[in-house]
This record gives sequence, C-alpha cells and structure tokens, in this order.
Amino acid sequence: MVSATVDSEADILSNLNINAGDWPSNLVNNLCLLSPDQIELGKMLVEMGQSHLFQQWTDPGVEDDKKKAFFAQVAKLNSSYPGGLASYIKNARELLADSKVGKNPYDGFTPSVPTGEVLSFGDDNFIKYEEAGVKEAQNAAFVLVAGGLGERLGYNGIKVALLAEATTGTCFLQLYIESILALQEGSCRLTQGTFQKDIPFVIMTSDDTHTRTLEVLESNSYFGMKPTQVKLLKQEKVACLDDNDARLALDPHNKYQIQTKPHGHGDVHSLLYSSGLLKVWLYAGLRWVLFFQDTNGLLFKAIPASLGVSATKQYQVNSLAVQRKAKEAMGGITRLTHSDGIYMKHLQFLEARTANSV
Repeated sequence: MVSATVDSEADILSNLNINAGDWPSNLVNNLCLLSPDQIELGKMLVEMGQSHLFQQWTDPGVEDDKKKAFFAQVAKLNSSYPGGLASYIKNARELLADSKVGKNPYDGFTPSVPTGEVLSFGDDNFIKYEEAGVKEAQNAAFVLVAGGLGERLGYNGIKVALLAEATTGTCFLQLYIESILALQEGSCRLTQGTFQKDIPFVIMTSDDTHTRTLEVLESNSYFGMKPTQVKLLKQEKVACLDDNDARLALDPHNKYQIQTKPHGHGDVHSLLYSSGLLKVWLYAGLRWVLFFQDTNGLLFKAIPASLGVSATKQYQVNSLAVQRKAKEAMGGITRLTHSDGIYMKHLQFLEARTANSV
C-alpha cells in the first residue's frame, strides 16, 4: 500500500515536471488526497514561496477533511482576486519592497488645485444644476459602500442601521432609499416620462454586514423600494500577510486556515465588473454610476446638483467634496502633474457648500 502511494505521488510530480525535492515533504505526502485542481493550486503556492503553509501538515489519514477545507479556502481566495493569488502575492511584494526602501510613488509630480465647479447651496446656480441632475437621475445607478460596522461609534450593529436623525427615527438606509425614490419620481416628472424608470440601487456588503443588511431591508419591506431594484454584492476577504516577503499568514488557532481580512472600498469596482451589472446597465442606457459611503446624511442635498454638473459639462469622473479649511484634519482632492509634462493625474471635483456643517 505504501509503495503504491509513493508511486502515485511520483507519477503526479512527474506529470507536472516537478522535482520532489523542490516541494515540502508534507505536501508531497498528501498529494493522493487532492484533486488535479487542488494540486495546481498547491503548485502555485510553492512557486510563490508559500511552502511554510504545509510545514505542520500531518500524514494522510489524519485531519484529511481539514486539508481539503484548506484548499477550498485557497480556491475561493484565488478566484476572488483579479489575476488570482499569484497576482495578489506579486503585487504585495512589490509594494512592500517599495515601502521598505522609502520609494515615493508621487516622485516627480507637482500638486495643484484642480478645476471644478464651486456651488453654494440654494443659490440660482445650484438650483440650475440641481434641476439638470434630477432630470438625469433616471439614467443613473446608485452604489452604496456599506461593509463596515459601527464599532468605533460604540454601536454593535451595521452603520446603515444607525439613526440619521432622532426626530422620526429614520435610519441611514431608509434615508438613502427614500431619497433615491424621490429622485426617481422627480426625474420622471421633469422629463414628462410616460412611465417611471426604476433606479438601480447596489449595496456592497461584507461577511460582517451582509446578513444584517438583508434583514433590515426585508423587515422594513425595503423601505418602499421594489426588491428587484436592490442588489447586494458581498465583498470577499483577502489573505493576510505575515512579513515583508508577503508570506501568507496562518491562523494561530488552525494550521489549515489562512488568516483573512476585508480588502477595502476599492473592491466595489471589481465587484460591479465581475457581477455583470455594468454590462446590464450599459445595455439599459444608463450613463452614470454614483458611489457614496454609509453614513453621510447630508449627501443627497448635493447629489442632484453634482450629477447636473457632470451631465452639463460632460465629465467622465466627478468627485463631490466640501470646502476644506486650512489645517483641518480631512483629505483633499488635487491635480498631480508630472515633471515630464506628459503624464498627468487629474481629478475633476465639485465643491458644495451646504447650509449645514459637515
């Protein structure tokens, strides 16, 4: 039986053009348990310098279910990142190496104030753009990034379930949905449409927020929005790194599980692409995608006007910001121009002065 197993492992390695000495012995010993796809994943991990993941593996017949669960997790991590785990590890190494030597990605760039439209809430110019934005709203989709909990606020639930204001007990999610529905109705009225187009609403969730977000929606009948208008896209987690060599970190309590963490808000773009929604919206004639965060109650006071600016001036990208005071602890938007005069990073922005402080 032992000889047959060894021969089988030797055949597997030979078919993959692999020298057994190049692989961790604990992985080689368990090849008989793995499918061809799992073996390919193992090969990728070894080639990417992740042999340490198999150092504590037991012989076949012991904890085999956990070994298979390990490769199920690896397969999920591999499929959820563009280019797979190999690309994730490669990118991480490059970024860590640049950080170690103090490389500045902005070397050669000079910052300057970007061009844009400055609006004051309620004046004639604001109202003009607001009306244009309401008309254009029927050609837009709204995307809410809502993967976080309210722990920093001393709240154990999802942030979109927090009260936006205490008088009526309206939560942020209700406020957002009712605002989108109001835009939907207003857009139909201003364009004299014969029927009201449903504005798509996407919510990016995470493992921490997905189920609870769905529960809030279902228990409140989606706050008046059609369930078919709302799409939840769950953000997957990525592998944690153990050191500057981008070695994947194992869970200290489970030697067959890689530690993971949420990947950040930028995932929303790859999720929209991989879900196929962007193609659906394009074929439906939509022109705009509006991204916003989970707890900003004043946002929809400015969104119609900002959309109106984008439509009127034919912007491809437009960021909405408030006026920043000197030394204020908040980020800014800038134009970066490279010293060679050829390469330029340029963000159009709209600065909205609201009646209330933000």
